[in-house]
Amino acid sequence: MTLIRCISRLRNCGIFRNFDWPRDLPELGRFNLVYGWNGTGKTTLSRVLRHLEKRKPPQGEVKLKLSNGEFEGKQLPDLNLPIRVFNRDFVNESVFRKDGGELPAIFVFGAESVEKQKEVERLKGEHAKAQSKRDAARTEKDKAAKSLDNFCIDRARVIKDTLRSSGQNPYNNYDKSDFKRDAEQMAQDGDGSAYRLSDEEREKLLAQHCATPKAKVQEVKYTLPNLPEVVDKVSQLLNTTVVSAAIETLKRDSKLSEWTREGLELHRHRKAERCLFCEQPLPKDRLAALEAHFSAQYEQLMQRLDGFIKELQALSRATTELRLPHKSEFYDDLQTECQAAEERLRQVLEEVKAFLEAAVKALMEKKERPFERVGCALRAPSVDGDAVKKLNAVICKHNWACEQFQTRVTEARERLVAHMIAEVLGDFVSLRNALEKAEKELKEAQDDLQLLDEKIAALEREIVEHRRPAEQLNEDLREYLGHDELRLEVRDTGYIITRGGVPAESLSEGEMTAIALLYFLKSLEDRDFDLANGVVVLDDPVSSLDANALYLAFGFIRERTKDAGQLVIFTHNFTFFRQVRNWFHHLPNQNKKDISRRPARFYMLNCVRDGNQRCATICQLDPLLEEYESEYHYLFACIYRAASSDTTGTLEQNYSLPNMARRLLESFLAFRRPEISGDLWKKMGSVDFEEAKKLRILRFLHTHSHSDTVGEPEHDLSLLTEAESVLKNLLELIESEDKAHYDAMVKLVKLQAGGEGEE
Repeated sequence: MTLIRCISRLRNCGIFRNFDWPRDLPELGRFNLVYGWNGTGKTTLSRVLRHLEKRKPPQGEVKLKLSNGEFEGKQLPDLNLPIRVFNRDFVNESVFRKDGGELPAIFVFGAESVEKQKEVERLKGEHAKAQSKRDAARTEKDKAAKSLDNFCIDRARVIKDTLRSSGQNPYNNYDKSDFKRDAEQMAQDGDGSAYRLSDEEREKLLAQHCATPKAKVQEVKYTLPNLPEVVDKVSQLLNTTVVSAAIETLKRDSKLSEWTREGLELHRHRKAERCLFCEQPLPKDRLAALEAHFSAQYEQLMQRLDGFIKELQALSRATTELRLPHKSEFYDDLQTECQAAEERLRQVLEEVKAFLEAAVKALMEKKERPFERVGCALRAPSVDGDAVKKLNAVICKHNWACEQFQTRVTEARERLVAHMIAEVLGDFVSLRNALEKAEKELKEAQDDLQLLDEKIAALEREIVEHRRPAEQLNEDLREYLGHDELRLEVRDTGYIITRGGVPAESLSEGEMTAIALLYFLKSLEDRDFDLANGVVVLDDPVSSLDANALYLAFGFIRERTKDAGQLVIFTHNFTFFRQVRNWFHHLPNQNKKDISRRPARFYMLNCVRDGNQRCATICQLDPLLEEYESEYHYLFACIYRAASSDTTGTLEQNYSLPNMARRLLESFLAFRRPEISGDLWKKMGSVDFEEAKKLRILRFLHTHSHSDTVGEPEHDLSLLTEAESVLKNLLELIESEDKAHYDAMVKLVKLQAGGEGEE
């Protein structure tokens, strides 16, 4: 059985600002009584425990110590402690609800079907197993969902980091849902192999993704020479010979021959009769011999050789002067292709240039040997005739990319995303299938559990009833109120309250308290609550009841809660406190010296000031409250101790004294001046005591006390420092009025301070 040991910590929880359970304060027992005036935190404590019942996290910082461990407020929804709490919230939410609805039904087991009950118990055993199976399936499903979720988050982050860029880019915000959608679509289309890229393709697409706009590149305007044709023409010229009256010396000396030929042409052009070199007359036979040597056929050959040499030299210069685009002018993904095409073309140009230079050299040699055939060793190189076309193809790609820049970037990103998804598609499908399998198993487990719930509910509807609790509640109301005008009528989903057979309206406060309390006590017999292993909490259950009703209520409470696994009662009503205290005092083993072996514990709530705030605390009940039959004993002892202190109390210590003093004085004068009705001023007027001191007492109490509650002060709290002297005046007044009574009370207080032994 799980019990509440203590409320270990309360931070900013109602009036509990900074509370920790004191080390020297005994933990809760089976029976517990907590006494405190209004405003000292009873409602706050009961609400913390009601949050435990409702399995909701409370406000503020809360820590509860149970017999099976210590738990923070946020863990309360996970605890399954059987507990029922009666407080103002219970009354508002479950009895007199604002929506005017019916009271929830209290169900008990009927006695009609033992066999059906056995079947219910058997089904509940299966239900527990099915619930465990459901919980295990839910854990597996949550685990599979988390694995898939983390995988999608990780993959989406990789894609986002890879494709992140400035400007408009949908992949800057790519997330797990985008990845899951795209992966699902690819899985439906196939295995994703069609979307995979080679390393080279991936690098190109990454370059496209990162590209910035570039200018277009002009195509290369160049045509390769017809090399075989050049070979044929050179071969033809080399095989051409000149038939003439050759001069042997010129024939053997090509340089001399060329020099002589140019000189002869110069003499002809100038019609010179003297040698332009030595200015001697030219012999006629010498000129005729030279002209015969340099015949027209010879001249034609030389002209053909010179003309073709110039043509070849021009072609050679073209290979050198041709401007090719640099790879930096291209988009990054085209630069490698551009460089390869450019290098290929340059190699072709170099081979062509070398070939042309060889052809020119052969023709120059032919000019030196015009009278003989010259063998042709020239061969056309095997070059790539499409080299220019290939380079221009790359240029066309670049220029198209310039025109389709944004489309190209978008397509590159899409292909990269598809590739990155295709790489991990197998893992995604595996995780997705695992989740689908876990979801299917969870649904099957939930369906099995629901079927069992329906079977159990169907059987329980046949063997449980809530008419009998209504009849018993009506009997309790008749006994409690002394009449049977008020009744609880059974409805399909619960009860309604009637007066004289019609729905009751305008219930008195006493009637409302009676119905709420009796309903709560009867609910402890509900089949959904195990009283013997449960915790029952009552917060001021007799509020606003007269003396007779209070004793009746106490009788019902004691009878209905005596078998509870644990009982906690909060009250500010001293008469009720005394009844519960006496009940607890007569419990078996309550007189044990070892407090840990006593079934009952007694506590009280105090309220002090901490700066500008009221703070509540829990402490052990004052012995005067626990051992004597009147609250008056306790109040007198508190005032006497404060007035007899050797040191001035702090503001926190003095804060509650005005309230105590007022209640002490009112109790004393109620006994001493029973014939005078009205407020404290009238009764004080009849007391024979120094007028100045009476006024001082009245002013102090009027300024700093607030009926029976500890409220927020509206006056200068520094005046509380005069508490000690005012309290001495109050004790003097009591002594003056009834010295025998005063001496007896002082003796009692001193005797208690001396520390009587336990029974």
